Amino acid sequence: MGRNLFNQNGLIFLLIVILVLTSCSDNTTTTLEVIPAETPVSTATPTVTPTPLIPSPTPIPLAAKVNGEEITEAEFQAELARFGKAQTEAALSLDENREDIVLEELINQLLLVQGARQSGFIVDGALIDERWSRLAKDTGGEQAIMGWLAENGYTVGSFRQALARSIAVAWMRDQIAGAESETVEQVHVRQILLYNLEQAQEILAQLESGNDFATLSATFDPVISGDLGWFPRGYLEYEQLELAVFDLQPLEYSGIVETPLGFHILQLIEREPDRMLDPDARLMLKNKAVRKWLEDQRNQSEIVILLP
Repeated sequence: MGRNLFNQNGLIFLLIVILVLTSCSDNTTTTLEVIPAETPVSTATPTVTPTPLIPSPTPIPLAAKVNGEEITEAEFQAELARFGKAQTEAALSLDENREDIVLEELINQLLLVQGARQSGFIVDGALIDERWSRLAKDTGGEQAIMGWLAENGYTVGSFRQALARSIAVAWMRDQIAGAESETVEQVHVRQILLYNLEQAQEILAQLESGNDFATLSATFDPVISGDLGWFPRGYLEYEQLELAVFDLQPLEYSGIVETPLGFHILQLIEREPDRMLDPDARLMLKNKAVRKWLEDQRNQSEIVILLP
């Protein structure tokens, strides 16, 4: 112990001397002292120990960047594992493109979060705490929710982050959908769906000869007689069907309209200019509005995919 103290004090003394000599050499003229010949002079070159450099932090691997905001590879892999687990539990075959599906969803969520932030919506700690307490109660208490987090690959921190994101996403989706009216123009339609062109041409000829549309449609669809119910613009999967039917007047029928499903002949039963949307149509239009908003945002955003 005595040797260590001596070495430490000696080192401190040596550093002080070096500092003093260095400061003197900067501002004064040095007078050389003549050393007697009999005094031995050391010519050894002192060893200089380099100061160790502080290592640069290792960059965090990223999956993507959206307008400069990062989606980490760890976040992507955790979400991918949860997606696969959900498919397995639902007895669904694992999608070969699940990596693309998960990354696209994470990008969409971040775009919605950015939209919420730009609209002035901020998720604060109090709101997250309130949602956490509600989830804990619904799942059976703190111990139960902690078990659920572990089972689904979350830490408390990562789950709170996911919870904040989901709150902002839900808020932004509601803002986008809120621009849609609850009442819109809708039509009530029935159809005859056929699977070859020759038969469709034959049925169209029968209609043109005066045969009743409802009677013919019941022949091909005895359950609902081809009744498609009420729907607004943008509801049907194939736009060509809407283009045909919205041009009709009540009790008029269309020509043959071809889609991947087959050959359609449509009849407009009735039309209302301001009809209340039913829940299914409301949800469909909401989802369509969000998809359109996301498409526009993607065209305006800088999105960089960084996965290998």
